[in-house]
Amino acid sequence: MGRLTASGRLRQARQHTRRAAQPLAAPAQPPRPERKKPGAGWLVYVFPLVIALTAITAFRVVKEEPPAEPTPTPVVAGSATPVSIGEAPPGAKFAKQLASAQLPDGGPIPGPGKGTFHVVPGTSAQVGKGKLTTYTIEVEDGFQPVGGDALFAETVQNTLSNPKSWIGGGQIALKRVDSGKADLHIRLASQETTRGPKVCGFDIPYDTSCRLDDNVYLNDARWERGAVAFQGNILLYQQYAVNHEVGHFFGGNHLPCAQNGGLAPVMMQQTLSTADNDLADLTTQNPQGIVVPHDDKVCQPNPWPFPVAGQGQ
Repeated sequence: MGRLTASGRLRQARQHTRRAAQPLAAPAQPPRPERKKPGAGWLVYVFPLVIALTAITAFRVVKEEPPAEPTPTPVVAGSATPVSIGEAPPGAKFAKQLASAQLPDGGPIPGPGKGTFHVVPGTSAQVGKGKLTTYTIEVEDGFQPVGGDALFAETVQNTLSNPKSWIGGGQIALKRVDSGKADLHIRLASQETTRGPKVCGFDIPYDTSCRLDDNVYLNDARWERGAVAFQGNILLYQQYAVNHEVGHFFGGNHLPCAQNGGLAPVMMQQTLSTADNDLADLTTQNPQGIVVPHDDKVCQPNPWPFPVAGQGQ
């Protein structure tokens, strides 16, 4: 082999470089692209659009649909829990055609009871000055009064401890006891027991309370519903019932209305009426210790022996 000149070596080097670079050149026919599965491509774009349209439609339906009417709670008649008539609405009065002595409408009246009584636990300090009278507060066995024994006892004790009650005259002192021998027994009795001939009776065919010897019987029907004259003020009536019957124990007799439009005497038969004409008609056959005149006088209901402060002093 002959010897290469400088120009020959340069030409040979260029040819070698060109052959080494050939693999970097693009191929004459590019490789066949991989075929995609049919239908996959358009879902990529359509699916988000469907979601967006669905959300917009749901928003419009919720926004434009009117609010649903609330479902009324059904009223169940004949509830097993006794309910008292409660307070009358402000300014409201019982219908004029309702007889003054009639027991107002209301919830179920508990009872009947067993005719025996238990003492409600509880005592008090002496209230008032004068001759001391001890008393117990009792509830008939066999029935549960509205509010329970404790509420009844609290109402009685608070009433008798009020200076407008009998202690306000300055001659009577009272003390509640729950054991030993008491002078007076104040009892809440069922409607059936109170109507019995050995208790208050039913000669005048309306529910009333009464006093027999050293026992005061408060008719639970009246305790729960009150009287027409009191226009739904149950507490006021309860205070009256306590003071009226305890007044009999202290020697008080029935009284008519003294002054037309004035406060009724606590010894007036306000359970039946605060109008003398009504009482005269109701007690014609059963005078109840007094003959009430037809004098057109009508009093306002009053639960207190001494409704004006210091009146009895």
